[in-house]
Amino acid sequence: MGRSRPSSWARPVLHGVALLLALSAAALTAAALDVHPVVAAAALVTAVVLAGFLVRGGARPNRTEEPTGLFHSMDEAVMLLDANYRVVDVNRRWRELTGHAPGEPIAFDPPTAAGDLMLPRADGTEVPVRATLAPISGENGETRGYVATYVDIADRTRAEQALADRAGELERGNERLTAALAFKNDLTSMLTHDVAQPISSIASLSELLCADWADLPDDIRLELASKIDKNTQRLIKMMNDLQLLFRLDPAAMSARRSPVPLTLDPADGVEVDIDEHLAVLADRDHVAVVLHNLVKNALEHGQPPVVVRACRQDDTVVLTVEDHGPGIPEDLMPHLFGRAVRGAGLGLFIVRHLVEANGGTVHYEPMAPRGARMVVTWEAAPI
Repeated sequence: MGRSRPSSWARPVLHGVALLLALSAAALTAAALDVHPVVAAAALVTAVVLAGFLVRGGARPNRTEEPTGLFHSMDEAVMLLDANYRVVDVNRRWRELTGHAPGEPIAFDPPTAAGDLMLPRADGTEVPVRATLAPISGENGETRGYVATYVDIADRTRAEQALADRAGELERGNERLTAALAFKNDLTSMLTHDVAQPISSIASLSELLCADWADLPDDIRLELASKIDKNTQRLIKMMNDLQLLFRLDPAAMSARRSPVPLTLDPADGVEVDIDEHLAVLADRDHVAVVLHNLVKNALEHGQPPVVVRACRQDDTVVLTVEDHGPGIPEDLMPHLFGRAVRGAGLGLFIVRHLVEANGGTVHYEPMAPRGARMVVTWEAAPI
């Protein structure tokens, strides 16, 4: 005898049992994959509901009566889908999470895979959720539908963002600390070497001049006195630069950036070509010192005319200071913006630190046939 087929009244029951078993397996698999345990349990409970919907030929997701029962009392947002990913029904929590009122049509593209995603709301906003998708198999192994479960992870997302923001602040703090330590090392090295050198020279020359004054001819006396004066002037210049650094230092040369117009008063031997509406995003005091030091350096070590230009290039402002002197010798190039270059003082050293503290760059370009050009790039201030 052949096997008897189930009666018409028993077939829906068998379908429901098959669906329940299939979804139970899917829920256990989800748990094994480290899916939220509440999500796995929700999928299991929902299987019973979906079985009933499919047996009845599908429910209406846009019904207007007040939903009741276990499916709608769940704390997790659940969406029931048919085999073609069409919405069969959603529970009360899903409507609360998405802002859809009972009876309101659901125009929604359900997920086709599990994971973290942004769930669109009726008002156009989005809420971060952890989504799972479990297939429902029929008695012959075919897919009859799906259960999509959503867990609100907005609190977790906010906590993760707060941690990321804090990590970013710490990283920026470390960068500022690194810059501060480098700046401190530069100053320490300068105080122990660059300042000590002219002081030592002045002391030894003065001692020689005083001890042998009577035996020295006038021209030697004048030469020694001239060297003492030269080293004294160098020391005074260096101390003035140091005084400027200490006066500007707000805990390691940090910058209070704001829109600052680029302005420079004309002076003898200086030509200015700057648009009056041009502004950079930088510290106002730092900008003034950079302009002053670049022009002063060009006048002292170059030849007039000194030309100061500035123009906007995309999101930056490029400032150039040009002179028509002999330019910078090749052997000085690697150390041009260091602490001191052949008695040039700390002008370019200060310029480099202040420009970099404001997120900019500075470099040197030779001019043809002769001359020097200092180029500073700053972030342009919003118009």
